[in-house]
Amino acid sequence: MKNFILATLILFMAAGSFAQSEKFTNAMLSNLQRFDSVKNADDVLALSAAFERIAEAEKNQWLPYYYAGLSQVTYAFMKNDLANGDVYADKAEKLALKADELEANNSEISCLKSMIASLRLMVNPQQRWQQYGPVSQQELDKAKAQDSTNPRPYYLQGQGLRFTPEQFGGGCNAAKPLFEQALKKFETFKPASNMHPNWGKSRTEELMAGCK
Repeated sequence: MKNFILATLILFMAAGSFAQSEKFTNAMLSNLQRFDSVKNADDVLALSAAFERIAEAEKNQWLPYYYAGLSQVTYAFMKNDLANGDVYADKAEKLALKADELEANNSEISCLKSMIASLRLMVNPQQRWQQYGPVSQQELDKAKAQDSTNPRPYYLQGQGLRFTPEQFGGGCNAAKPLFEQALKKFETFKPASNMHPNWGKSRTEELMAGCK
């Protein structure tokens, strides 16, 4: 009888855990579907709040913190609200640090940190280049070392060079080899699950086409 009660308790606990896991997965996939198709900057900001709510409900999961931070940075660039870039960068950085605490030495989180540094730089490029330019590149170098299969650090580095004036080492000629590397890696990259980062290919193709 004691063994029966114990087995029943274990079964109920397992069922509850499965239901919680299924709820988390469904919420993440629903928001990711919206993230992939969003066209409006304000919708991206709303998605950041949605991902953060998931993160607060599932405090041991790094992915919702990551996507909430990514949405903050994406919003700032889509909205072209660079005057308030530090506000969004501060918020994104807090979320990235929470993700980093849960998933250390992660290539995707390093990419996000690079994007945050780039956002800070763009608030005032002339005054901030020497401070945040090296930070952005260091995070991309870390991302490459942490996962050599990840195409996103190559895409992000290429994008940065694409919009850097030629007299400072940028332009299409500097960016194209990185876009080519990124596209090659996109062809073989396998995300760990359908919730893990898998973005950037279409934007890389778009930038590459603009360099032809």
